Amino acid sequence: QSFETIIEDKYVYVDKTDLVYDLAQEHVCFLSRPRRFGKSLLVSTLEAYFLGKKELFAGLFMEKLEQNWDVYPVFHIDFSRGNFSKIDALTNMLNTYLSDWEKIYGKDDVRVELGDRFQYVLEQAHKKTGKKAVVLIDEYDKPLLDPLGEEAEKSNRDTLRGFYGTFKSADPYLRFVLLTGVTKFSQITVFSGFNQPRDISMDSHYDAICGITEEELYQYFDESIIELAKEHMCSVDEMKAMLKMQYDGYHFSHKLLDIYNPFSIMNVFALRILDDYWYRSGTPFYLAKLLEGHQINLEKLISCPYEAKYFIDYRADSEDPLAMLYQSGYLTIKSYDMRYREYELGYPNDEVKGAFLALIANGYFKTDENQQKNWIKQLDRMLRRGDLNAVRDAFTSFLASIPYEANKDERAKDFESHFQYTLYIIFRLLSCYTVLIEKQNSMGRADIIIECDKDIYIFEFKLDGSAEEALKQIEEKQYALPYLNDPRSLHKIGVNISSETRTVAEWKER
Repeated sequence: QSFETIIEDKYVYVDKTDLVYDLAQEHVCFLSRPRRFGKSLLVSTLEAYFLGKKELFAGLFMEKLEQNWDVYPVFHIDFSRGNFSKIDALTNMLNTYLSDWEKIYGKDDVRVELGDRFQYVLEQAHKKTGKKAVVLIDEYDKPLLDPLGEEAEKSNRDTLRGFYGTFKSADPYLRFVLLTGVTKFSQITVFSGFNQPRDISMDSHYDAICGITEEELYQYFDESIIELAKEHMCSVDEMKAMLKMQYDGYHFSHKLLDIYNPFSIMNVFALRILDDYWYRSGTPFYLAKLLEGHQINLEKLISCPYEAKYFIDYRADSEDPLAMLYQSGYLTIKSYDMRYREYELGYPNDEVKGAFLALIANGYFKTDENQQKNWIKQLDRMLRRGDLNAVRDAFTSFLASIPYEANKDERAKDFESHFQYTLYIIFRLLSCYTVLIEKQNSMGRADIIIECDKDIYIFEFKLDGSAEEALKQIEEKQYALPYLNDPRSLHKIGVNISSETRTVAEWKER
């Protein structure tokens, strides 16, 4: 995360300094990007630039773009280091920053409010150096996300409103201000004290300011890709395709420039294993909390277009998770309709798809994540070898293992809805196959169709009905019609679920 360390220790640096230079010509800006996406490195690079550390930019775009290399007083606030669940935590951190700056630029004992003290420091910095101040705030939203929905959220919001209000009155002393974060909050008046910053989050010019483009990946990491291909005994083109499917696909504007997740890519090259690094780095607590109680069917959520206002701003009083899912990186832009200025959203890549499904499964089933993973692997093997008796037993035992509290939750009062959502999550977790949920033909919708290498499974489920009734529906609605000429083995399975036992009561197959 340190630009200076990367350069001095001769690590590979993907040169973003042309975009950094352009950004530095702005005045007050805001940038939203998912976690682990390089926001802190961007802030570190800007800090080195405004401190005039010319030697660090030798050989980079910046060396040709900047001629003066003026040195500015830089005020860097890093909220990523704190936990702000307790009411006093934010005030204590800001007091620490201000005390350190007051030792350098002086203190006015009359000014006791945080915002007033900050304004005085900015004024004095300008007077002492002759240069306007630069303010860099990393993870500005963490003091709001940590206590989301708790008492400290309002307290932190009020504190930040007063602190950020400084920027309006101190504007004559400010050269540049940047706030970064995951989420763009709206209608909570954090920024009401000063002019709204220019939001560059969906500005196509800054698409690649964080993350790695495909061109950059091949330019800077060609040797790493070749080594990775050798390690996995595949061709370089095959490895590129795997990296793209697993880690590419983030889009931050209507131009749909593909951006790779930098955190996952760096871990792949370091450990030489394609794994879910971004997800394993930690699920945001605020997101898990927001999703609690929601039955999120991604197919329905992403099946309609949205104007940008629906997913770029998060409303604190909203129960709609769409904006938070987009800003947290679980959804991204998939297409843009210029005529209507509408976007369609979807999963960026396979890593994120698996991460999201695991996230909602953990919260909904209230079961151990490792237990779920092991069960899905077993189910995968059973389907691969066509062992439907084992599949039946696995379904029966897994449904029975879901804790009673999960079924008794407020969201599950309508057990039919709970039952349908349970099946949705289970089959969506089988990401290694083509899984069609509510596949429609001219006569109806099949509940579940799984297309494997050698087999096709058509499932129809009934609640407090009969397995025979489910099989009859498969025949009458002709769900198998598209597969009549398919060489793979076709299996029709009727399943009855009991609302009393909440597991498989009857299972028949043809």
